[in-house]
Amino acid sequence: MSFSAIKGQNKPLEILKAYIDNARLEGGYLFTGAEGIGKKMTALALAKRLNCLEGKLDSCGHCASCLKIDNNQHPDVHMILDEEPQIKIEVIRQLQKEINLKAYEGEFKVFIIDNAHTLTAEASNSLLKILEEPPKKSLIILITDKPNLLFKTVISRCKILKFLALKRETLEEILKKDYSLDTGYAHFLAYFSEGRLGRALKLKDEDIITKKNMLIDKLILSSQPNLESLAQGARADIRNSLNLLVTWFRDIYLLKTGVAEEEVINSDRKVDLARSLSRFSFLDLDSILGNITSAIAYLDQNVNTRLILYNLRMEIWKA
Repeated sequence: MSFSAIKGQNKPLEILKAYIDNARLEGGYLFTGAEGIGKKMTALALAKRLNCLEGKLDSCGHCASCLKIDNNQHPDVHMILDEEPQIKIEVIRQLQKEINLKAYEGEFKVFIIDNAHTLTAEASNSLLKILEEPPKKSLIILITDKPNLLFKTVISRCKILKFLALKRETLEEILKKDYSLDTGYAHFLAYFSEGRLGRALKLKDEDIITKKNMLIDKLILSSQPNLESLAQGARADIRNSLNLLVTWFRDIYLLKTGVAEEEVINSDRKVDLARSLSRFSFLDLDSILGNITSAIAYLDQNVNTRLILYNLRMEIWKA
């Protein structure tokens, strides 16, 4: 992954390139923005650019250093992931040992802390001490979509780069041009991923269109819908399914208001959407969308999933 491969994040890339050009890239950086919009990709692209053996304006992608970073094997580039619920102080103590050592192969030592908001209080305080006096030729990049959960003292020691979601039209074009997706698939992913390229690509790999249409056929259009069957999946999968339900009823709502068909998310199911328009009143749709939203919230409160889904089915199909 190089800078040139990162789409729609021109502002943070321009800032980073300016820091590089002026030899001011050291210490702590905080990459913020929604999940799946390119923060981690940019951090890795930056690590490659700083340690590339051949690249001038960008990393070459094929030298020994670039290949090692791609394979998470470079001795001077460290990715700290939240494999546990929290990033504990022992992890930061190890970072402190590593950052004070001379680089083995590269020019810069780079430490990327993903989901930095999961740092414990002890780990945050330990990291703060490193950020106050970072060694030369070292870089610590904190990545988070929840910056409000970070210690303010940690934030104050970092340069902040904000990453923004892409416009739907922009993402749709990227998916068609760079990933060879047909218009219908790109249209759905651009909407459902909310402008997040990384999220869109993950959904593509999971064949979200097939899952979405199975959900519509079996749980919405079926004469005997069994929404409770979703309870067998993990909460994250249930949440994803409920969000797909939201797109369906949202489309019906908009079509009833006279919105152009091009604006519906489920554009591949226009015929089925049209048949559903007379089935639900605006009052029905308001109630259904409200109940699905509440069900999604209950998922995060450890409420029994089967009960959530049973109650939701009763609300949706009472109309």
